[in-house]
Amino acid sequence: IKEELIQYAKDCINDTKHCCQKHRWACERFLRDISREGTDEFPYIFDDAKAERFYKWASLHKHTKGVLVNTPIIFTPIQRFIFGNIYGWVHKDTGYRRFTKAYWQVGRKNAKSQSLGLVGDYELMALGEDNSEVYIGATKTLQAKIIYNEVIAMLKKSSALFKGKWKEAYSTIVHIKSNSIMRALSKDDGKTGDGLNPQCGLIDEYHAHPTDEILEVIKPGMIARRQPLLFIITTAGNNLGGPCYRIEYPLVSQILNPDIEFDIPDYFCMVNELDRDEEGNLIDDINDEECWIKANPIAATYEVGLKNIRSNYMSAIKSPEKMVSFMTKNMNIWVKKSAQSYIDMAKWKACQVDEIPINTKGMSVYVGFDMSAKIDLTSVAFIVPFLSGEYDNTNQEIVKYIVYSHSFIPNREKLIERKSRDKAGNLCLHEEIISSSPLDEDSIRQMYKENG
Repeated sequence: IKEELIQYAKDCINDTKHCCQKHRWACERFLRDISREGTDEFPYIFDDAKAERFYKWASLHKHTKGVLVNTPIIFTPIQRFIFGNIYGWVHKDTGYRRFTKAYWQVGRKNAKSQSLGLVGDYELMALGEDNSEVYIGATKTLQAKIIYNEVIAMLKKSSALFKGKWKEAYSTIVHIKSNSIMRALSKDDGKTGDGLNPQCGLIDEYHAHPTDEILEVIKPGMIARRQPLLFIITTAGNNLGGPCYRIEYPLVSQILNPDIEFDIPDYFCMVNELDRDEEGNLIDDINDEECWIKANPIAATYEVGLKNIRSNYMSAIKSPEKMVSFMTKNMNIWVKKSAQSYIDMAKWKACQVDEIPINTKGMSVYVGFDMSAKIDLTSVAFIVPFLSGEYDNTNQEIVKYIVYSHSFIPNREKLIERKSRDKAGNLCLHEEIISSSPLDEDSIRQMYKENG
């Protein structure tokens, strides 16, 4: 297994067209660890037998849906790499697992539910822990039930192998021999978490969690376990104020980055996304299907999966309001929710001018208002079209536009709340305007100029 994963890592590192930077970094991290395994500096070794054991466990299950329904689950190369790492690395003295926490960010329809389900019932039935407790956490119980129901479906598909070894009662899966349980957490569990002693916590779609409440319910209870596992699988999202984007994503990015001397040895990280430059602008062209595999290392490798991504892409091109969903769910790129269409903000900012280039007196102007009462922004925008004196390749004169807009929140308390919730430091300007009275037009213009 180790030699297979070494070759996989080398292949990915050399394949910049199909493997994103963080994917390649994860492979570089693996090779660095292999080069120093079993040393005083790095007291972990790779155990082929333990990695192979999990692969074989997965193959006892059958696909529950899709083109492979009713066929045995055989891991794809990236799944073999991820789960080979998680279950193959152990401490050289104790034999306990190295990775007690894992994070995998990947596009939708890349076997996330299936993967979490396999981890969950392995920790429930096959790890050998008596009275194991496996909990599935999501923003809503219904979301958590997706993983729970996937486990039930897989166990039923392989009924001959698992018959008499498990039962379900009161929305809980019970492994009869070890008296271990698996269940989906409810909102009430999120309030206290009293009495939980998790062996394994499965966090689904962490991008949608408004707080780290569920994570903090599961994690403290693991302290009594010898080799617990907290596994987060998510797509990117549009909640940039949530704990996934603010805390977890930057943390795993630092762990993976070989140029930063920082590591958490017991935290496994894998991110599959389109690449961006240091300023956050996309490097990859979303119109190029060949790069889609970066965010979809499973779905983009077979025709049905690729067809599904292509369909979502066409919908997003025809209906720009769907582009945010396509970018987050399919291309695995974090996009702010307020963006209702796909705009390269760097290009937008490049259009900014200090002075209006023409005299607009007497010209037509289009005015748009978006009113609010207490919570949202009140906005007004002025758009002035004009002939630029430049011509395209069909000899048509190009029309350009002057755009001026002003926005404010009419309620000071809501402004402060909004700043805190959205981490929106650029709203400070509006707070100054609200709290400073009176202001003439020149003063407002000066403040805008000073604040960019």
